[in-house]
Amino acid sequence: MTEKRKISIVVPLYNEEENVEELYSRVKEVLEKFSNDYEIILVDDGSADRTVEKLEEIVKKDSTVKVVEFARNFGQTPAMMAGMDIASGDVIITMDGDLQNDPVDIPRLLEKIDEGYDVVSGWRKNRKDATISRKIPSKIANWLIGKLTGVKIHDYGCSLKAYRGDVIKKVRLYGEMHRFIPAVVSTVTSPNKIIEIPVEHHPRKYGKSKYGISRTFKVIVDLFYVWFVKKYMQKPIHFFGGIGLFLLFVGLVSFLYLMGIKLLGNPIGGRPLLIISVMCVISGLQMLTTGIISEILMRIYYESQEKKPYVIRRVLNGEEK
Repeated sequence: MTEKRKISIVVPLYNEEENVEELYSRVKEVLEKFSNDYEIILVDDGSADRTVEKLEEIVKKDSTVKVVEFARNFGQTPAMMAGMDIASGDVIITMDGDLQNDPVDIPRLLEKIDEGYDVVSGWRKNRKDATISRKIPSKIANWLIGKLTGVKIHDYGCSLKAYRGDVIKKVRLYGEMHRFIPAVVSTVTSPNKIIEIPVEHHPRKYGKSKYGISRTFKVIVDLFYVWFVKKYMQKPIHFFGGIGLFLLFVGLVSFLYLMGIKLLGNPIGGRPLLIISVMCVISGLQMLTTGIISEILMRIYYESQEKKPYVIRRVLNGEEK
């Protein structure tokens, strides 16, 4: 690396008792090769196994480690957000705790940060996951996210990413939003400052994957919010007004059509299909717009009162003996 800066490694963990010690050792081995100051932040997302016990052992022997223990399971996005909130590094690197991301890629991520990029996203080019349940849904989701947000990268779902600290701390994450971070960050920095590089990906050695095809539906729902925020957050009238004008146009055309039929002497009162179709379209649009408004209101609720989407039981710092 060409610059001296502090590095923060953030790793969310959930039931990873078999992986956490090896993960720590491998990350530590890579970081010790740098002259930079660093910290390792391990966030336990309400694990039900011995993950916390393993973390307690690690933090006792290493002053560079911080352990954040959640009161219960909140999900990967809040765990990642908690780690970023606590992180004090100039560069924040996130990665999964299942050993599928390889810490040896960390120097390559940092090289791109030193070149002036704000976000460096990993691309699992040779992904070692199930094709039907993981790879195919991921490819579809990545294509759709790129189309709607304009930030086209191959692998939104890869947790191995590097962020410039002063940039990533400007955004807040909720729900399942961690997979959309490059798109969300593009609202506070130029898309030209976001780059993707191929990284290693290994098969899971221990434990079970916490992801499945069911998450595809959650991704699609969150994607609508990301698209709305990126395109219409500062001009919502363009979105809602556009829908209103379109519906008004359809209504007027339909009304004129029915008037023409009526003037020709044909009855129009017994046409339930038209009424049902119109009601379905309007109801569908109302549901989508209500969902978007609800998402925005939820974020206003959290941020105006400085509430967090997680509850921390305790924080263990290796410097505290």
